[in-house]
Parts: sequence; structure tokens; C-alpha cells
Amino acid sequence: MAVSPPLTALEVMQDAPVIPVIVLQDVAHAVPMARALVAGGIRMLEVTLRTPQALACMEAIARDVPEAVLGAGTLRSAADARAAADAGARFAVSPGYTPALGQACRDLQLPLLPGVATGSEIMMCQEDGLTELKFFPAMQAGGAAMLKAWSGPFTDIRFCPTGGVTAANAADLLALPNVVCVGGSWLVPADALAQGDWARITALARAAGQLGRAAA
Repeated sequence: MAVSPPLTALEVMQDAPVIPVIVLQDVAHAVPMARALVAGGIRMLEVTLRTPQALACMEAIARDVPEAVLGAGTLRSAADARAAADAGARFAVSPGYTPALGQACRDLQLPLLPGVATGSEIMMCQEDGLTELKFFPAMQAGGAAMLKAWSGPFTDIRFCPTGGVTAANAADLLALPNVVCVGGSWLVPADALAQGDWARITALARAAGQLGRAAA
């Protein structure tokens, strides 16, 4: 099987206007959920390491849904990064940043979107060569107003706001010049997963793609 070349963080962000933030409790849901998102035009899938089943879910998606680009979210350590890469992840997302996590992701050729909420955190990421960042928790940490304020001192930084982002406020964030995409959990609602309502997830993914075009 051919090995896909490493992605860049910017390529991950530019693929679609929304990266779904996915919490999976049942391995049986992983593959049909991933196929439903891909059918709706969303390929970059952030499966969070928030449940005991997460790594097994990632392995299933990597094996059975090759058209998806699997990512791992909620990485907090180098060990998390290694486990995610072993499970088939091709990009990584974290709620914060440490140099150890950054080094591990570089060693594994995993593009990383590290979480930042302050100017000092942005500068720490910049020192390690990271210019595509996750603003988290976005709405709780200042939302669009904070992103506008950062556009002055941090003209070279591009953001993926995540945390409190919804279908209702995503377009306003996507309209900002320093925002490339947003992260959101609304594409994969818990009740849709529980009911196996894959058509609903596909419809939500399609609507997310329209958000991006509307904001352009």
C-alpha cells in the first residue's frame, strides 16, 4: 500500500472550512461516521483522545476509510503523539502546547495544531516554528474580538478557532482574515451517533462546506 506524503498544518486547515471535533464511545460507530462525513465533503477528521475507545476507533477509520484524513485531538504528551501515529493519525491537535509535544510531532512527521489562548503562548509556538495554531477555547477566551486584536501583532499567524464554535457563529469567525478554518463538534452530534443517523451527519457536513463559501 502506498504511503501518503506528510501533510502540512496549513494543508489540513485549508481542506474544508470546518474540522469536526469527534468524541467516539463505540468502535462500531467509527467507520460509518467517517464515511458519512466524507460523503458530505469533510475529509479532515479530528478524533479526540477523550475516551478509552478512541485509538481503536482511529485504527478502524485508518484501515477502512482511506479517503478520510485521520487526525488525533486532545494530544497532551509525546506518548499521546506516538499512540496516535501508531493508530494511523496523519495530523495532530492539542488543547495547549509544550516543546516536548512539538518535538514528538516533528519526529513523527505529524503536523500539529497546538492550542493557544494568550500572546505568550503564540510566541512560544512561533519560537518552535509553528505559525498555524488552534485558538482554544475560542469563544470563552475572547472569540472574534480576540482574533481581531491578535491580527495586529501576529500578522503571520493563522488560526483555527475551536471551543464554543457553532453553526450559528462559524461564518463570522471564518470571515476574519487570520482564520483559515474552525473546529466544531456540531457536525457529529452525540444523538446522531447513538441513533446511527449517518444521513444527518452527511447533511451537517455539506452545510459546513456552504459556510466556508458564504464567508469567502
